[in-house]
Amino acid sequence: MRITCIGGGPAGLYFALLMKKADPAHEVRVLERNRAGDTFGWGVVLSDQTVDALREADPETAGQIADAFNHWDDIAVHIGGRRIVSGGHGFCGIGRRKLLNILQERAQALGVELAYETDVADDAGLDADLVIAADGLNSRIRQKYAATYQPDIDLRRCRFVWLGTTRLFDAFTFDFQRTEWGWFQAHAYRFDATHSTFIVETPEEVWRAAGLEAMGKAEGIAFCEKLFAGVLDGHPLISNAAHLRGSAQWIRFPRVVCRTWVHRRAEDGVPVVLMGDAAHTAHFSIGSGSKLALEDAIALARDIQAHPGDLAAALQAYEASRSVEVLRIQNAARNSTEWFENVERHARLAPAQFAYSLLTRSQRISHENLRLRDPRYVGDFERWLANRSGVDAQVPPMFTPFTLRGLTLKNRVVVSPMAQYSCQDGVPGDYHLTHLGARALGGAGLVFAEMTCVSPEARITPGCPGLWSDEQGRAWQRIVDFVHRNSGAKIAMQLGHAGPKGSTCVPWDGGEDQPLPTGGWPLVAASEQQYLPGVSATARAMTRADMDRVRDDFVAATRRAAEAGFDLLELHCAHGYLLSSFISPLTNRRTDGHGGSLENRLRYPLEVFAAMRAAWPEERPMSVRFSAHDWVPGGTTPEDAVHIAAAFKAAGADLIDVSSGQVSKAQKPVYGRMWQTPFAESIRNRVGIATMAVGAISEADHVNSIVASGRADLCAIARPHLANPAWTLTEAARIGYAGPVGLAWPVQYLSGKAQLEREFERQRAGSVAAAEQANRALGV
Repeated sequence: MRITCIGGGPAGLYFALLMKKADPAHEVRVLERNRAGDTFGWGVVLSDQTVDALREADPETAGQIADAFNHWDDIAVHIGGRRIVSGGHGFCGIGRRKLLNILQERAQALGVELAYETDVADDAGLDADLVIAADGLNSRIRQKYAATYQPDIDLRRCRFVWLGTTRLFDAFTFDFQRTEWGWFQAHAYRFDATHSTFIVETPEEVWRAAGLEAMGKAEGIAFCEKLFAGVLDGHPLISNAAHLRGSAQWIRFPRVVCRTWVHRRAEDGVPVVLMGDAAHTAHFSIGSGSKLALEDAIALARDIQAHPGDLAAALQAYEASRSVEVLRIQNAARNSTEWFENVERHARLAPAQFAYSLLTRSQRISHENLRLRDPRYVGDFERWLANRSGVDAQVPPMFTPFTLRGLTLKNRVVVSPMAQYSCQDGVPGDYHLTHLGARALGGAGLVFAEMTCVSPEARITPGCPGLWSDEQGRAWQRIVDFVHRNSGAKIAMQLGHAGPKGSTCVPWDGGEDQPLPTGGWPLVAASEQQYLPGVSATARAMTRADMDRVRDDFVAATRRAAEAGFDLLELHCAHGYLLSSFISPLTNRRTDGHGGSLENRLRYPLEVFAAMRAAWPEERPMSVRFSAHDWVPGGTTPEDAVHIAAAFKAAGADLIDVSSGQVSKAQKPVYGRMWQTPFAESIRNRVGIATMAVGAISEADHVNSIVASGRADLCAIARPHLANPAWTLTEAARIGYAGPVGLAWPVQYLSGKAQLEREFERQRAGSVAAAEQANRALGV
């Protein structure tokens, strides 16, 4: 096969040498526009996992790279005069020029043709069976065939400059400096015997305010040397980007995502394949640029060998497998990027928690993963965090107590409010006693009743519970008394009004959100609407009289909830229900004082909340659930969510239950592990109010990571609690925590506790043994 690689960076060079190694009969050439010795940037970082992949793909090249490595395990975080160190992270640094030289020499030794100072602006006329477009971040080939590749390029918020220094760091070092203009951070690591990489980063607005936009190159470097003098220890900062002048050395990181990576030329059908930065980018804060480029090369070379004579199948396999893996890395990189874009709010955390938050910022490193890497660090941090909650012991974060007003929860696990649609005339019966009682016995700190309706017309379905009558109040009190008498859990009531999403079938009887064929009731909303256009019953716009009546219904239900003994009360303002319909601009089209601006749209929900707060006992806390993101253009945004939370805090809310979506069927959420937690983190650390995270939180590891990093104070677990009422007890045994702090097994269940703990102990021992065996096989 005749192969031409446009671009002599890690992707193009490594793919070329792998293909030539696989079959010397291949005619492989690399066309590079720069000279052989040119390079920009300083050192690059590779994980131990990538190094293992290099060893498998080409041991000779891997050996040369390994010989040039500077390896470290520690990450050091400098903040507020503190230096906090965590070990066991396993990274390798190598000079970018050294890496390219190794790849160049190996490629030439195998017979690859290398042509330097050959600027390929267009692939037209390249005589090849396969063209690799590895021409970098600003790929001209990607631009030429943009209609096929469909690139999405997002310029991120921070400016950064890539420098070097003679200061030799003994750990991957993050240094944070607060200035009169805002925060600057340095990412620094040693990559050879004489130099370290030193990247300085700051938000665009801080960069401009500090005057760096107007500074020349030398002046800008001097600014950074003075700012980071403490960590540089007298060593200079150096630039090797001679082609850049002044502020041009400061750039914004472009995140590149392409829908497809393979284009076939119309004139001859030759495939033109994107690779490396031309296909995708991941922020340097997770050190993945060179990693992804090398792994792209390995994957395509492997797929071509796995499909001899069928290049189309090989390319299909390459794109299918790599796009999934790259998207996973890019999602982690997005989390990391956003963390560094918002240092201002993370810096409000204590230094110990700030450092933990940094280490877990991408959500790829979890609490238990950190424990495997550095048990001493995690143990010290757990003791520190528990002590802040008044506990003098080492306790997993999820089992630390949490206090709001006069309520103290034994741990941070919450059974999320989950609609059961199993009431008769709004009265909870034996089913709800069993359902909620079992989950209270299962170890959670707080158990929520499902959304309970304040009037018959407020129901979602005929099976929804209510609190509009004394009979319902007595039924709820029976459940509350059971929880208090038989468990250490607390129980919360969530009050709501379905609004435009009411009068629908129970999901298993007629389909979710489908209108009742008979027996329905009239609907109200902020503005006239149909939740499902052309399907749902039409809700009319509320009048002032309607608003007064519904507000009073909420107050009456609040009083009944207090009499029933609920420990916490939540107002439901999310998911397109009545109060949500006021908040979202998608559903509120009013022209009076309750429509238009966010302040106006919040007026009625805040009125309802204030009336409830006045009727609810002062010593008991209240929370509010709302949708932090509508996931629809023109809808509520995460920035709006911060203002909404601040308004409810000012009205007396103690906790924000942060959900998103379900306001419009046009929504396009971005799902993933703990996918709504960033909204909770933003509100918590910008508004200064406790938050509860929800959404794809399914393991103790998730809860521990969220609480420990200060992203939220509580974690609401929904579906896992449907499958396992004793989720909290099970997860405690899974991670090897036996209590007693934050964990109380019912005495009737104690005989099962030891058996469960032994079973998980055997599983953990087996996992450790398997990992050790794998490490021995790799020579680690």
